[in-house]
Amino acid sequence: MSLLLIPTGWHVEDWRVRFQALLPEMPVVTPDEPFDRRAVHYVASWKHPEGALAGLPNLAAIFSLGAGVDHLFADARLPDVPLARVVDPDLTTRMSEYVVMHCLMLLRQQARYARQQRDVVWDDDRHQPAARSVRVGVLGLGELGLDAARKLAVMGFDVAGWSRSPKALDGLPTFAGTEDMPAFLARTDILVSLLPLTPQTRGVIDAALLAGLAQDGRLGGPFIVNAGRGGLQVEADILAALESGVLKGAALDVFETEPLPPDSPLWRHPAVTVTPHNAAMSAPDAVAGLIAAQIRRLQAGLPLEHQVDPARGY
Repeated sequence: MSLLLIPTGWHVEDWRVRFQALLPEMPVVTPDEPFDRRAVHYVASWKHPEGALAGLPNLAAIFSLGAGVDHLFADARLPDVPLARVVDPDLTTRMSEYVVMHCLMLLRQQARYARQQRDVVWDDDRHQPAARSVRVGVLGLGELGLDAARKLAVMGFDVAGWSRSPKALDGLPTFAGTEDMPAFLARTDILVSLLPLTPQTRGVIDAALLAGLAQDGRLGGPFIVNAGRGGLQVEADILAALESGVLKGAALDVFETEPLPPDSPLWRHPAVTVTPHNAAMSAPDAVAGLIAAQIRRLQAGLPLEHQVDPARGY
């Protein structure tokens, strides 16, 4: 019984050391060395090559090494075994930090004051709207979205959430499904996107969605914060909405192409803040520990936690 480790783009030996310390009785192998494919019962993957997991006759489970699982479904030959995602409290907290920080910076007009500091002049408008007068809409109410929504509410924002299927949450107005999307957008001054990337959500932040955001808010126009997945957004539509005034600004941690190409207009647009896809990064030791604990559960005959629904893609 062995664990096949494929952390594409990461330092494989660092990951091997972590897993071997946590699972000393289990060989940890990589595709770069000879190994017995019949002995592989578990895979820990990040963006493995298509077909790399085929021909593992005793495979029992596949674990994503990151919070997202869209990279697994990119493999058309993915084995039909249980899939599990990482649910890391530290990652959740870090994501909420990012979201709250950017919403507060938009509320308190920090980009405007940074420009004034650069120009060595304050203008005559010192007005600051109250958080309770700014409506934040959280797109996606999974582990990350729900935590961010609750922490935004603690800061005083008028928060609502949207999810694919209905959710009843104490103290948080919710919208669900395509039929509720227009009403959700119409009451949103800052749209926070924390959706998973699936065939249904790819390109969801497009011209039509942006046009539906509130234009009557206290911030003088709507903003978006996308820390979910780059494939959720249509960057040409975001730029067009910024130029037309439909959108007032954007904070983006993820992009259609990563790393963000040097010639992308997003780098230099005065109304856009970009960050290097680091809104929430799980500590490798924590990820390895969570996956090792899941393997221990399976070996003890317990059910897999945080299992992915292939029909939904998350």
